[in-house]
Amino acid sequence: MPILALDQLSKSFGAVKVADQVSFALESGEALGVIGPNGAGKSTLFNLITGNIRVDSGTIRLDGVDVTRQPPMARCLAGIGRTFQIPQPFEKLTVFENLLVAAAFGSSKAERDVSDRCADILVETGLYPKANQPAGTLGLLQRKRLELARALATDPKILLLDEIAGGLTEGECKELVETIRAIHRRGVSIIWVEHVLHALTSVVSRLVVLHFGRVIGIGDHDTIMASKQVREIYLGIEV
Repeated sequence: MPILALDQLSKSFGAVKVADQVSFALESGEALGVIGPNGAGKSTLFNLITGNIRVDSGTIRLDGVDVTRQPPMARCLAGIGRTFQIPQPFEKLTVFENLLVAAAFGSSKAERDVSDRCADILVETGLYPKANQPAGTLGLLQRKRLELARALATDPKILLLDEIAGGLTEGECKELVETIRAIHRRGVSIIWVEHVLHALTSVVSRLVVLHFGRVIGIGDHDTIMASKQVREIYLGIEV
């Protein structure tokens, strides 16, 4: 049984259909990439999975349980964690305090009961030396790391990464990919939306291609990149 199954998800805003019968499954321990041009519906897909946007039709099952109508908080507690394209930490709080807030929120536990786990996450994400630094003073790579750390602090079964490599230098991207790869190796299931393809394909085993809210391809990297339709739509190459 897949850890996450989407079945015929659809969502429209007026005449604009942002999700059009989207169906795919994520196996436990799998890393799955989602690609597509701007406006393809990638971030909307994440908002549907987390409950920030309600579906018009279709079902979302987490570990076999229908969570389609559950609110975002319930889905977070059930094991869905995510990052956002633009990190927005609590800038006046320290890095460690940011994690404490996320961990307490994501587990409904007291801060004293999650502090050890937060310290472990700081080590895992390379933020331990910055633990007592105000989040607002961090550079872009460290803010991305903090965004990742806050998502991990909710103790997710599934980690949704929304263009977390965007804006980084080649060296910074490589560092962050190594961290994400290590997180995946310890068993966290991942869905990663990303435009930086070489970063994405160094972690994920399959790709889902979205175009105007529809899934136009699912498969391994070589199969997807060899697709005439994908190359014309996503890469803008006339084949």
